[in-house]
Amino acid sequence: MTSSLALASWLVLVLSLVMAISTTRVDAARAFFVFGDSLVDNGNNNYLATTARADSPPYGIDTPSRHPTGRFSNGKNIPDFISDALSSEPTLPYLSPELQGNRLLVGANFASAGIGILNDTGIQFVKYQRRLADLVGNDEAQQIVSEALVFITVGGNDFVNYFLVPFSARSRQFSLPDYVRYLISEYRKLLMRLYELGARKVLVTGTGPLGCVPAELATQSANGQCAADLRRAAGPYNPQLVQMISGLNRELGDNVFIAANRQQRTNDFISNPGAYGFTTSKIACCGQGPYNGLGLCTAASNLCPNRDVYAFWDPFHPTENANGIIADMILNGSPTYMSPMNLTTLLALDTVNRT
Repeated sequence: MTSSLALASWLVLVLSLVMAISTTRVDAARAFFVFGDSLVDNGNNNYLATTARADSPPYGIDTPSRHPTGRFSNGKNIPDFISDALSSEPTLPYLSPELQGNRLLVGANFASAGIGILNDTGIQFVKYQRRLADLVGNDEAQQIVSEALVFITVGGNDFVNYFLVPFSARSRQFSLPDYVRYLISEYRKLLMRLYELGARKVLVTGTGPLGCVPAELATQSANGQCAADLRRAAGPYNPQLVQMISGLNRELGDNVFIAANRQQRTNDFISNPGAYGFTTSKIACCGQGPYNGLGLCTAASNLCPNRDVYAFWDPFHPTENANGIIADMILNGSPTYMSPMNLTTLLALDTVNRT
């Protein structure tokens, strides 16, 4: 009897270890790739000759090092919170010289401030895959990409350029409804390009509430209300994006693409900031002029003492707290915000299928 109990105990221990090892392997194997603009850039622009950089104080003031990281935030951005949920280290910028060897297995961030749907070609992703294949072989590289989570957020800059650049080429070429349809068609091409390159779990966000960030309140609004022209753009764009993604999934016969309604969640805390712990959703923490919405966030700017109670960090970008609220929607949001499911459900289903 004693030996039987000992054997049973030993088997339970072995099974527990096997399950723990299997779970750890699955979590460790999921790479994370990020594409998009300054909302998700984590330092690529530090390596480019551009003024669109977040490499000087007070950016990064609430990070552990209290130094700039290249993120357009006082601390974490949305991909950082998702990396936390994946139990993985944050991805490095693709242009970082540290992205070598085993660091390639974690994934990479390809986002760059200022980019839009119309100038994101995916060329760097192809180059990354070649480097990954050189490290682990073609078959393993393809598996890493197919099992990875891909996060993409673009579109806001395309509308800013349409409206805020005087007599822009796009505004002369397209009416607003036609421009929205054109952007959706180009976004579809971009998503299909990611699919062709092996991506099978792609999280896609729409724009935020165009016209409501402090920069636009400062330059486009006389009374503190969201700029009407930009609001008109976001209205049709985001629903059409969801429809396009649903159509792609039907065409592919699988839920490859997940749509996140960032506009609705951001509207929630803009219209009712107190419900989310904010004292203001109009004034940026760092900036100057009306609503702290003019110019860049620099060491000479006005700087709020408590970033936790501001929805916006600088004239265009959310604070770390606001980014956390958006990330929580992505991870756990209801069908109001996530279609056809939230990220937690997607990853749980995928883990079951892989075990």
